[in-house]
Amino acid sequence: MKRVVAAAFAALTAILVTFSLTAGTASATPPNIPSAATAAGRLATLTVAAETNQSSYDRSLFNHWITISGTCNTRETVLKRDGVGVVVNSSCAATSGSWYSPFDGATWTAAGDVDIDHMVPLAEAWRSGAYAWTSAQRQSYANDLGGPELWAVTDNVNQAKGDQDPSTWQPPLSSFRCTYARAWIQVKYYWKLTLQSSEKSALQSMLATC
Repeated sequence: MKRVVAAAFAALTAILVTFSLTAGTASATPPNIPSAATAAGRLATLTVAAETNQSSYDRSLFNHWITISGTCNTRETVLKRDGVGVVVNSSCAATSGSWYSPFDGATWTAAGDVDIDHMVPLAEAWRSGAYAWTSAQRQSYANDLGGPELWAVTDNVNQAKGDQDPSTWQPPLSSFRCTYARAWIQVKYYWKLTLQSSEKSALQSMLATC
């Protein structure tokens, strides 16, 4: 009898694990995005300063896509978090699912069409103060799942953004720019990064659309 109960429990556990990976609708929105009013208040506290140390930036200084749980790295974790009906294999690679890209409003059914965007790009963070961080701080930043830093978006839109700030690049979907500004401000506020005057003006204009 004990053996039968154990087998039944194992089968139920397997079903629950599979369900947790494949069922339900993901939020497709990273956590801790402040309200427009809170974002405006935090923007006012950020230090305005010229960017610096640009020539010393190297992406390898930010150890990204580290293991988060089991076989899942940061990218795979975001794909599961922000996708719908995501199925993964034993290596945690997404084999099916769908992903809505809030930057441009597109929906994709192949994980290869989706990039994980750093809201405040690594190079931008470097120029805004991360050059002075420890390696551990840069790793935490590059894999930050606790705030609105990592977004699943259309790959070529992410590539068009590159390392630009909102004064030179904004999401093509204009209705998302309010959320984009709120998330950008939160990342800079939480990580105590500086911003340029042109960047601050652009963010204020974006918040005005909220």
